[in-house]
Amino acid sequence: MVRTNKTIRSLFTKTHEGGRAAPERGPLALAPRERLMRAVATCLLFEDTFYESGSEIAANIRDLAGQVDLATIAEIAQIARTDLRLRHAPLFLLVQMAKRRGGALTANAIAETIARPDELCELVALYFIEAGRETGTLGHTKIPAAMKRGLAAAFTKFDAYQLSKWDRADRLVKLRDVLFLCHAKPKDAAQAETWKKLIDGSLPAADTWEVAISRGDDKRETWTRLLNGRKLGYMAVLMNLRNMSEAGVDTALVRKAILDGAARGRALPFRYVAAAKAAPQFADALSDAMVSAIKGKLDGTTLLVIDVSGSMVGAPLSMRSMLDRLDAAGALAIYLRELCPEVRVFAFSNDVTEMPNLRGLGLHGALRDTQHGGTMLAQALKTLRDKGIGGARTIVVTDEQAHDGIVAPWTEHAYLVNVAPYKPGLDVSQGWHRVSGWSERIVDWIAYEETSQVIDARPTGPTEDDGTDNMA
Repeated sequence: MVRTNKTIRSLFTKTHEGGRAAPERGPLALAPRERLMRAVATCLLFEDTFYESGSEIAANIRDLAGQVDLATIAEIAQIARTDLRLRHAPLFLLVQMAKRRGGALTANAIAETIARPDELCELVALYFIEAGRETGTLGHTKIPAAMKRGLAAAFTKFDAYQLSKWDRADRLVKLRDVLFLCHAKPKDAAQAETWKKLIDGSLPAADTWEVAISRGDDKRETWTRLLNGRKLGYMAVLMNLRNMSEAGVDTALVRKAILDGAARGRALPFRYVAAAKAAPQFADALSDAMVSAIKGKLDGTTLLVIDVSGSMVGAPLSMRSMLDRLDAAGALAIYLRELCPEVRVFAFSNDVTEMPNLRGLGLHGALRDTQHGGTMLAQALKTLRDKGIGGARTIVVTDEQAHDGIVAPWTEHAYLVNVAPYKPGLDVSQGWHRVSGWSERIVDWIAYEETSQVIDARPTGPTEDDGTDNMA
């Protein structure tokens, strides 16, 4: 007789490094929604990682999306785009909805999630890839009706400047192609005229640094004019510090832009790390700007336990990125360090080491200078527990690929912050709360979990889309 009431042990899988992972079936398995959220929250779509290829990660997301209802996919797509500021992963989720049709639910999700004109084109391109169609035959193909209605509604959100800025002639799917596919209706005569110019190629070029540099304008004068006129978005400032320095732009003007823009720029924490790597001469201003933009507080002592193992430094976040997952973890540690009045920071790999109580980019540098070996998470936590090191909460930042799993928490609150999209995640059934991503919104979630109130540590005011997974 075949035994059906099997032991729980047989249901557990292993992480890539051999630790006990959460089961994929049985009573202790993560719900499909949580697994999908975990896979999406740290995903730079189609990018290879230390353990898994981009195609494997995309296949996992596709499979998990098929296990949940359309409302859940729409919810996660909106969170990924708005809160986590990812771009391609939420579009990939919208494609999964479009493949299942979904009517008004799919149409509304597309209209609400798309935040930049180029995402209209990216969504269509992703759909054709998923459908196995040749994108070079746009004039002879169709898209689902729900997708058509969603794209049409989203198209009306953008003005002439935005359309001009993101209209890329070198892309296979262009904005005019999307307009023809979805048959959008303009809101008024002015928008109708804008779309007519978009179609015939006569839309005036937006006053951006890319346009000015490409037409041969003096680089120093261009950067100076845009900075003085506040016409340069904060992400453009952070991503072009080296270009400004090489062009001879006044350093005092650049530093002022770094500091003044932090409150409204709302750049993700790791963006400052990337900027400091590209232009180390501005590291002091970047560190000050990063710290000054952080508001709010988490009461009590916090133990920050940061994974510095080899897999955290073994592969960049994207093909065009200078950053790896330790950079994302280190930037998040800086953020958490500022929000907690009492903090002790520990780095773990083969062993666990307490870090100097530094602030800003100094803390990130100290984490990078540690030894990067295996991932002995359980051993690290046992060491801290046995030494009587405690507090209000423990926050572990890791890619979850531990050799030895994890142990039950001993502080009142315990959080496992996952910064990787790997399919086998640790078994956290002993009392840990898992949250995935590298956005500062993680802190909002932790505050809500403990107090039922969101402290919203992010700065207020108008913001600029930073296109997180479009890294340079």
